[in-house]
Amino acid sequence: MIGVCIKYFNENYGGMLQAYATIQMLESKGLEYELIQYEKKRNGMELLMSAPRLLNGTLLSEKYEEFQKWSRRKIDARFSNSDDIRRRAFQQFSEVHFTKRSPVYVGYPALCKGANRYTAILSGSDQLWSPAGLPTNYYNLMFVPDGIRKISYASSFGVNQIPWYQRKRTSRFLNRIEYVSMRENRGRDIVKELTGRDVPVVLDPVFFLDKDGWEEKIPPKKESNEQYLLAYFLGKQSEYREAVKEAAQNLHCKIITLRHIDQYVAKDEQFGEEAPYDVAPDRFLNLLRGASYVCTDSFHGTCFSIIHKKQFVVFDRYAKGAKYSRNSRIDTLCENLGLQDRRYKGRTKLTEQLKQEMDYRLTEQRIQEWKKRSEAFLEEAFRGISEV
Repeated sequence: MIGVCIKYFNENYGGMLQAYATIQMLESKGLEYELIQYEKKRNGMELLMSAPRLLNGTLLSEKYEEFQKWSRRKIDARFSNSDDIRRRAFQQFSEVHFTKRSPVYVGYPALCKGANRYTAILSGSDQLWSPAGLPTNYYNLMFVPDGIRKISYASSFGVNQIPWYQRKRTSRFLNRIEYVSMRENRGRDIVKELTGRDVPVVLDPVFFLDKDGWEEKIPPKKESNEQYLLAYFLGKQSEYREAVKEAAQNLHCKIITLRHIDQYVAKDEQFGEEAPYDVAPDRFLNLLRGASYVCTDSFHGTCFSIIHKKQFVVFDRYAKGAKYSRNSRIDTLCENLGLQDRRYKGRTKLTEQLKQEMDYRLTEQRIQEWKKRSEAFLEEAFRGISEV
């Protein structure tokens, strides 16, 4: 049996849908698996081990966004109620679609012992190797004994550089994993720099299902009788909102948006004609399917726009050269699929970018070639593992 370490519980549309795609990939190969459930035990030693995380800039940036959202919930009952509606929607999706779960391993020693029940353990498919998470020794599979196969699929560091004080530890966990693949070109380069290993860049799991495949798993449902533009932003840049407002007006369509996903953005309260909160990952997918246009700074928002052959424009969530930028994943996606022209070029050009008819034939060809390389990696990684 394969143990799986992925964020199937994360309240993020792309994260939860890629986790769903990962288990669908395993099921399509007839592989028995279960999602590893780990609960940290807050004793003195484990708190001491996790203390260095408090010095990590990436973690501090994430925690600051979480704190802002938490603070808003405390003073704004209307927002708190709306956010609770969204949380319940995510929870319901998770309970329905992620049923094959391990016992809950409470504390790191229990996790290490529990690893012995698996033939192999798979991690990846998200920014799970962020420097912020290194001290936990979970997603980097440091808890897995040497005799058990370790596989990373489409892993991501989420940053362009590993902090100098983490390079040795990062190299150590990379060298323990027998099968390593990355989601970004920059991630591949980091592995090469730290270990000397040449590893492949593979497709994000969501691409293992094409448009028809996603419709089979999550049936389409019409969300609006009017033409609309879906605005799905995780960052807070006001310029993007103003550009989208102007483009929507020029294109004679309303804006449907999803507010306050990763952080609370006060100006979003006046952005969009519709902003539903009762949106689980399946409804998110249907909102995207029904949109005439999509504007997003989300990696997976971009992926699903490509899969469903939408007229879309992707925005940089982080400023060029930002210290904690995670733009590299979108850089890789657009570069490898020849979609650089879908990057946001400025407010005055957005309308024309969205109106420009897209020829997806070359993109589809590149996806299929990339998918073959990704399948070849998985075939090698899973070789010899018993099927269900």
